[in-house]
Amino acid sequence: MTVCVIGAGLSGLAAAHALAERGVDFVCLEKAPDVGGIWRQPQAGERGPAYLSLHLNSVKRLTGYTDFPMPDSYPLYPRHSDIAAYLRSFAEWAGVRDRVELSTEVVSVEQGLDDTWTVVSRDADGVETSRRFTHVVVASGHNTEPAMPHSLPPGSESFTGTILHSIDYRDGSDFAGQRVIVVGLGASAVDIAADLSRHAARTLLSVRRGLHIMPKQLFGIPLDEMAEVPWFTEMPFAEQRTFVEKALHTARGKLSDYGLPEPDHPVFSSAVTLSDEIFSRIRHGGVTPRPAIESIDGSLVRFIDGTAEEADAIVYCTGFRMAFPFLPEGCPVGPQGSVELYKRVIAPDHPGLHFVGLVRPLGSITRLVEAQSRWIAQIVKGEAVLPAAEVMRKEVTAYLTGIAERYGKAKESSILVDVAPYLRELREE
Repeated sequence: MTVCVIGAGLSGLAAAHALAERGVDFVCLEKAPDVGGIWRQPQAGERGPAYLSLHLNSVKRLTGYTDFPMPDSYPLYPRHSDIAAYLRSFAEWAGVRDRVELSTEVVSVEQGLDDTWTVVSRDADGVETSRRFTHVVVASGHNTEPAMPHSLPPGSESFTGTILHSIDYRDGSDFAGQRVIVVGLGASAVDIAADLSRHAARTLLSVRRGLHIMPKQLFGIPLDEMAEVPWFTEMPFAEQRTFVEKALHTARGKLSDYGLPEPDHPVFSSAVTLSDEIFSRIRHGGVTPRPAIESIDGSLVRFIDGTAEEADAIVYCTGFRMAFPFLPEGCPVGPQGSVELYKRVIAPDHPGLHFVGLVRPLGSITRLVEAQSRWIAQIVKGEAVLPAAEVMRKEVTAYLTGIAERYGKAKESSILVDVAPYLRELREE
């Protein structure tokens, strides 16, 4: 076959659809027993970064595929089970469901001297299969390996309760009547803290560093829609930042008013957290903010401000590491920990290796993965020509330099993109 697509979540199905539309022969390998990626995990009871209270943070109109809108019956921000059902329906509608080999894990992807790719996969019975392709499209996502803090607070080994990462969190009812500390301030942390507050006896939110928390809408406009409207995208970046900072102050006031630390960086200088609920839960006493944990002694957890609380569980919502153990070493993550891809899609030194969905926009990712997939399909068909590897490497260096100047040198910053400018880049390609 011409192409192997790895992963059958939102990004992988977009790639499969684009390839099928152009008549490209491909197979899609998915290690789960059904399509849908993380959105199907909670109902399936599988370990993963999703949980039962998970909903979209982006509106359904922009999260649905362009040619296959989400049903009118769906709410503005559908829950995970709605998205899982929608993705299954899309796979059937697009005619790609039969091209997906389920319960098939990719073991290795190796490039030969003739630039073809050998993909070894393992099915549910443990049988390994080796196949050759001219192109490989990786769409397996970047929330793969749970990232715990480099060092847990002193005394963590003495904790008498349960310590877990958010990847193992499923539902707040599992902690009914318990005293729970949630560590972090990202999307999972605020979602899980709000969910726990309806079941736990006491819910604390331990925050080391302030982040910008934004409601899902400003002035009645969903943020992902604002990210694409001309009146906003045509503003210089400095004006966009000023506009949003003023709007946030109007919408929610200062974070310190809620007992949360103020961010030490301007908005858009790092990833933001979207939540309509966390401020309400804090105001109503369901969630109590606390600073970083200083030490643990049995069930007693001490914080750096001198306060202490008894706890039954600690949930670390400290993110994930990107991991592609089946790929050649150093691809796509370079020696400095940054993702090094031309136009965030192409591996410059590995002809035929492409990535879909390895970006993080403010808003929906769907339009971006559709554009990436169409470009890849054109490359496969010979309708689009890539520049020389040296030219692609220079573009990667220039992009990462610009990202570092804007967001800092944090490893996760290398996948941040602005929706409208990035779409223009892909359309030019």
